Amino acid sequence: MNNNCCMRQTDYGPNPCILRVEEMAEQNKNFRTAVWTGCHVQMTLMCIPPCEDIGWEMHPDTDQIIRVEHGKAIVMMGSCKGRPEFQNEMCPGDAVFIPAGTWHNIMNPERCPLKLSSVYAPPRHPWGTVHQTKMDANKRENNASCQW
Repeated sequence: MNNNCCMRQTDYGPNPCILRVEEMAEQNKNFRTAVWTGCHVQMTLMCIPPCEDIGWEMHPDTDQIIRVEHGKAIVMMGSCKGRPEFQNEMCPGDAVFIPAGTWHNIMNPERCPLKLSSVYAPPRHPWGTVHQTKMDANKRENNASCQW
C-alpha cells in the first residue's frame, strides 16, 4: 500500500492507496483532477475560482458526494436544470450527497478559490482526467465519444 501518493496529482486507481485528500485538494489548481479511478468508484479534486461555479449538471446513473475541503460553497439541487428546490451553504468538512438524476450546481461566493473533493459511483470521467479550466472540461466532455 502506497502512503506517499499525496505529493503528486495523478490517478492512482485502481491500486490500493492512502491519500491525504485535504492536502491534495489544497495543492490542486485544476478545475478537475481525477486522483483515484476504480471500476466502481472515482475521486476527483476540484478548484472553483472566486465567484464562479461548477455549472448545472445531472448524472442519470451516477451518485455523487461533494465535500468542501477549503472555502465556502453554496449548493443547489432540484429536479429541473437551473431551478433549485434545495439550496444551502457548505463549510469545510461539509459533504453533500447527490442522488443520480438530480440537477445540481456548486457556487463559490468567496474571494478565494474553493477546493472540493468529489466521489462518483460509478466513475464519471476517464482514468487520469485533468481539466485545467471549466471551459476545458466543457469542451472535452462535449467532444467525448463515450462516457463512463
